[in-house]
Amino acid sequence: MSKDKVCLIINPISGNESKRSLPEEFASSFEQTKYDVYIRITGYAGHATEIAREAVRDNFKFVITAGGDGTVNEVAKELINTDTILGIIPFGSGNGLARDLNIPLDASKAINIIREGNIRTIDYGSANGNIFFCTCGVGFDAFISDRFAEDKKRGPLGYVRNIVEGVIEFKSEKYKIIHDEGELHEKAFLLTCANASQYGNEAYIAPYADMEDGKMNVSILKPLNPNEIPQTTFQLFTKNIDKNSKMISLLTNQLTIVREKEGVMHVDGEPLESGKEINVKIFSKGLKVFAPNNVSKSGKGKDRENIFDAINRWFGV
Repeated sequence: MSKDKVCLIINPISGNESKRSLPEEFASSFEQTKYDVYIRITGYAGHATEIAREAVRDNFKFVITAGGDGTVNEVAKELINTDTILGIIPFGSGNGLARDLNIPLDASKAINIIREGNIRTIDYGSANGNIFFCTCGVGFDAFISDRFAEDKKRGPLGYVRNIVEGVIEFKSEKYKIIHDEGELHEKAFLLTCANASQYGNEAYIAPYADMEDGKMNVSILKPLNPNEIPQTTFQLFTKNIDKNSKMISLLTNQLTIVREKEGVMHVDGEPLESGKEINVKIFSKGLKVFAPNNVSKSGKGKDRENIFDAINRWFGV
């Protein structure tokens, strides 16, 4: 009887936590009589994609990532529409997909989720051919992603600092937005297409987004006055951004964004240069992933938290 093949892909430079003991802990979690476990370490940008592509070709049952959102994206895009199942052991600064799937940030607990074997099949998106699983967008979030990518100090404090400093420099743009039910012309501070509810770091740009509904939640935030920034920031981190009076929300399967000039966009937090026109589409049920059962996006009970809870959680007060 042949054994199932499992591949763990480790990004050694993601996050600040040591991964030295991870290979042994992971391998010991699988019965040797049932599984062949392979450990691979990435050495350069795009290496995780190459490893994942080989794993699919060689009929691996599971491919597990130990890294951040960038590593997860590199691997997951090779697994879409295949029988290979993704597992996530979060080691990044944002961990957007893991958080939205309710996967524990503790490595041992994340491994237990994989061992329990509960599988969800989630949607994915494409923006001008670039695959994403959480969000893509233009405007301030893309601007911050570009800054954050160059920042040596990652994590919540670095993210907040970039937001505060970036507000001074950033200029809103005009967009034409073509969607399933019509067309909008708006000047926007940011325009985010969300498959998942958050960017990462529990910054919730689309609190009601559902990765299994075949739709994207589009958040269009109109230009803000300086005195509106603090409240808007708190709303972002407390799952209340939808209450902002300058927010326009759409639910659609596909979207075309036409902007005034070429520039940066982001795909799962990774900045890249793009043209004036960006075509975004959601593809239903394309990725199998180990995760607990779906968590309600109702906004009731524990799904929302107050400002003081958010401060305590973020800054360890």
